[in-house]
Amino acid sequence: MAEKASINAKIFKRLVAHVRPYRGLFFLAVFCTLSLAAIGPSRPMVIGHMVDEYIVKTKDGNKLLFWSGIVVIMLICEALLQFANAYFSNLLAQSVIKDIRQKLFGHMLSFRMRYFDKTPIGTLVTRVVSDMEAITEVFSAGLMEIAGDMLSLIAVLTMMLVVNWQLTLMTVIPIPLLIIATRIFARAMRSSFQLERVQVNKLNTFVQEHITGMSIVQLFNRQEKEFEEFQEINKGHRQAHVNAVWANSIFFPVVELLSSMSIAFLLVWGAMMALGRSEGETKEIYGEIIAFTLWVQMLYRPIRQLADKFNILQRGTVRAERVFETLDLMEDVQDKGNLDSCDFDQPITFDHVSFAYEAENWVLKDFSMKIQPGEMVAFVGATGAGKSTVINLLGRFYEFQKGNIFIGDVNLKDLRLHVLRKNISVVLQDVFLFSDTIHNNITLGDPSISREQVIVAAKAVGAHDFIERLPGGYDYEVGERGGVLSVGQRQLLAFIRASVYDPHILILDEATSSIDSESEELIQRATQKLTQGRTSIVIAHRLSTIHNADKIVVLDKGEIKEVGSHGELIAQKGYYFTLYNKQFNEENE
Repeated sequence: MAEKASINAKIFKRLVAHVRPYRGLFFLAVFCTLSLAAIGPSRPMVIGHMVDEYIVKTKDGNKLLFWSGIVVIMLICEALLQFANAYFSNLLAQSVIKDIRQKLFGHMLSFRMRYFDKTPIGTLVTRVVSDMEAITEVFSAGLMEIAGDMLSLIAVLTMMLVVNWQLTLMTVIPIPLLIIATRIFARAMRSSFQLERVQVNKLNTFVQEHITGMSIVQLFNRQEKEFEEFQEINKGHRQAHVNAVWANSIFFPVVELLSSMSIAFLLVWGAMMALGRSEGETKEIYGEIIAFTLWVQMLYRPIRQLADKFNILQRGTVRAERVFETLDLMEDVQDKGNLDSCDFDQPITFDHVSFAYEAENWVLKDFSMKIQPGEMVAFVGATGAGKSTVINLLGRFYEFQKGNIFIGDVNLKDLRLHVLRKNISVVLQDVFLFSDTIHNNITLGDPSISREQVIVAAKAVGAHDFIERLPGGYDYEVGERGGVLSVGQRQLLAFIRASVYDPHILILDEATSSIDSESEELIQRATQKLTQGRTSIVIAHRLSTIHNADKIVVLDKGEIKEVGSHGELIAQKGYYFTLYNKQFNEENE
């Protein structure tokens, strides 16, 4: 438990460190908090003085009216300070969270694909959205209000002791019980928050995956089974919140009971004191009892709120722990190069490269070859042969364990990622489109690419006509993941995207394997134009699309089996010849 508390203290300290750029907002919030802690507890003292002096003793209506005006002014000042405190605290919270969220998302953008392969999307969404909202409350409703409540408690107790130490002792008799109850409550709430964090993550992940894969769920008639699983996860999510509700439902009645006990002790002791005094002395205690009654409310309300605010701090630090774990994750950060330039019109050399996604399960084994500038090289082979892995390593989406890759004399790992990827364009088999316009999906929001450039590229690919027929043309919204377009149309947009970025190296990853013959014909013409004068790497599913490749590399289980042109490999009657004939026969059938 002590170790856990220490870890939380470090996390809390790290959170507070993000306040530094917003010191002005912080000090304004602190000023409002201090002012409230001073004005609030002073009001019962003023009211008690009014009762004793101008109601019980002198019955002076004018002075009573004057002091009533003072109390009203104090109330107005409290209201204004509460408004300012809430405004500055929330502004501080939103500013800090904006910085942390930007830092987190920017850090995620630097991760290798391996991280996203093993981390569910729902988990990442939870980190960037839900966890951040919980951390926001640490600054907006936790930190400042806890400080204000603590100061208010100190001020109330001090004034009570100054006015009447005997009444103060009677009033605070139930306080030790309240402190014990608060500690038990805080411990229970911490456990419930940890469970809640896990269940929120589960729920987000499940919903994200199943909405994305809804077509598979329905095609395979899995609605009932998936709904049953959702019900179980939802029950767990409900139970995590019920645990917190259960703790609250016990704690707050206990607080109310102890508060009533304090007032009861106060009234009984006040009555006993009054019985033992003369008539003149008795009059002086009325104001004290009224002031102490108000102070009791001020005493218990901060203690009760302290438990609430402490829960907010706990929830925020529990969520922050996961956020900082992600921010501290450096093993998946890949940009460690220091070179800002490279001549990409040089040979690409794979020098004894070996790569495994896990342990020693090598996907590529001692892979060596050279691709000349301006050359079109096609990789073919069975599923799992390592074709896509080659381009993933060239784009540094994954890091290889053995060997080196060079562009000319420059080691790929020495290049900064933005330099490398600025000079490579990839057209994938599964094209991803954002829920945006066609123009923005092609340019990816790059303002340096004009509409004219996009139109020229679209005409070159042969997609201009179909785009113009859409409502709004290039400003047509394609929907989430481009769902309103056909597979062939999405593929054509990917070719336009590759074209407008004018890369030195063009990679086509089975770009024609899932499209109709008409779209394939368009893409074949576009491919011929795009590959002219630039290094091109093609991963081929349909062998008929790579007859014109300068070099065809046949892979099998991560090893190169054959290299040559289409004619040369057919003449060898080896792996490629077998693959080609098998596919040719299947297409004829």
